[in-house]
Amino acid sequence: MKAKKYWVAATLLSALLSVESKAQHSLEKVWETEAVLQVPESVLFDKESQVLYVSLIDGKGGEKDGKGGVALVSTDGKVKNADWITGLNAPKGLGKYKGKLYIADLDEVVIADIATGKVEKKISVPEAKFLNDVTVDNSGNVYVSDSQTKNIFLIKDGTPSLYHVSAERPNGLLAVGKDLLILDSGSLYKLGSDKKAVKLAEGMEKSTDGIEEVKRGEYIVSAWIGVVYYVTDKGKVEQLLDTRDTSTNSADIGYDARKKIVYVPTFAKNSVAAYQLK
Repeated sequence: MKAKKYWVAATLLSALLSVESKAQHSLEKVWETEAVLQVPESVLFDKESQVLYVSLIDGKGGEKDGKGGVALVSTDGKVKNADWITGLNAPKGLGKYKGKLYIADLDEVVIADIATGKVEKKISVPEAKFLNDVTVDNSGNVYVSDSQTKNIFLIKDGTPSLYHVSAERPNGLLAVGKDLLILDSGSLYKLGSDKKAVKLAEGMEKSTDGIEEVKRGEYIVSAWIGVVYYVTDKGKVEQLLDTRDTSTNSADIGYDARKKIVYVPTFAKNSVAAYQLK
């Protein structure tokens, strides 16, 4: 009888291990652009036009030097226009809503018309010092993180206001329904409509940067130092990519949910690399 119990337990354990093994994810490199993109910080995949918007710092990340801009890259790795938008300072995170591109640029959010590539408006954010990531919810509310002041701002109907003060150094943001997901120094938080931050996952590299949703409760997260993770809202953290040995950064990632392609800006390597999620 005992032998039978042991056999059943062993069989169940084997089945669980098999499921766990099959649940593992990986990234396989598909292509990489030429190294002609000047300090790419963020990638945004546009499913309507099937292009990638890439913010280019082209200088120091905290200086108002007018060198920055946004490039257009095709989904097969060709640089279509490295000077699509110019005259910015140190642009970082990107967001899109109804034909407009929202760009975090130090102390202001720049709004550009996607059809023309022209800057239409710049919204100054009071007390902002290092605006980093941008996300836009389904109602057009724009959220932007300030990694230096710990503040997260809301821009509603063109007017900025303080929305939340994060723990250490907030960066990546993602609006999901009525919730706002926040990456802050190696941890992932969920901020509900009550504005109470709940920690969903931790243990990642401190330089957590970009976040994209794979499916409900599951995300791809990048850390600027050169690591990409698969993270769940149950706290599971799975490392998919580590390019630290070649000093290749993985800044604010983009994602094509239909094709399951992760787009990684390499920052100092001046390129964008595409990886198939498996």
